[in-house]
Amino acid sequence: MKIATWNINSVRLRIELVERFLNEQAPDVLCLQEIKCLEDSFPAKAFRDAGYGHLAVSGQAGYHGVAIASRLPLTKIEKREFCNKGDCRHVAATLPGGVRVHNFYVPSGGDEPDPKKNDKFAHKLDFLDELRGWCAEFGPRSKSVLVGDLNVAPKEHDVWSHKQLLKVVSHTPVEVERLDAVQAAHNWVDVARELIPEPEKLYTWWSYRARDWRASNRGRRLDHIWVSPALKKAALSGGRAAFAVHDDARGWERPSDHAPVTLKLAL
Repeated sequence: MKIATWNINSVRLRIELVERFLNEQAPDVLCLQEIKCLEDSFPAKAFRDAGYGHLAVSGQAGYHGVAIASRLPLTKIEKREFCNKGDCRHVAATLPGGVRVHNFYVPSGGDEPDPKKNDKFAHKLDFLDELRGWCAEFGPRSKSVLVGDLNVAPKEHDVWSHKQLLKVVSHTPVEVERLDAVQAAHNWVDVARELIPEPEKLYTWWSYRARDWRASNRGRRLDHIWVSPALKKAALSGGRAAFAVHDDARGWERPSDHAPVTLKLAL
């Protein structure tokens, strides 16, 4: 089973890129973040025409929003609200074989990494705290995959300069501590770093501000695929070749600033 995650930064604006990705990579399941549309304006026909007729969408006008598009049937669709904000940042569904996929878009947190001065950063920390508590409720036999734009690059080599980004939102120690606590709450396996250990650099996001994003390569690893302990063998048995960051998509015309990430689960 091939699972993909991609912060698309407006699914309607970039539906042609999505169609291209589906045609070239043929994932069984595609999880999108920042779809930026309501459910009734989600381009469902384009997905059906591409062979992805099973959809779970949690949409919001102009902001946020997440969706799961699948070639396989989806059951037990769930949309959970965090922090009582009314934001659409989570959708989950169960795939054949009992694998449950949770698709998240964690708040970005604004620019100032001080919760007393910046409500957006305070919200991000609260969201991660609530997510930690929720993950702690997962049972030991849970066959779960957690994917999405978690908006934290947790490790030293998940950013282009650890020293220069320590006070930049997405890599501050307080955010990393919170995300580590989320991971520990269910012993989630961070597939990317299990298969591609540090000190190798690994990025999934490159700013629009860079004149030549590939030449400067000032990236961050914000997009993640985690699996529960029960799926660790399935996630890692394919080795490094089973995991990929499709950074070529970052160079397509009018791209998202995020690249798609895929994992082949050996189920």
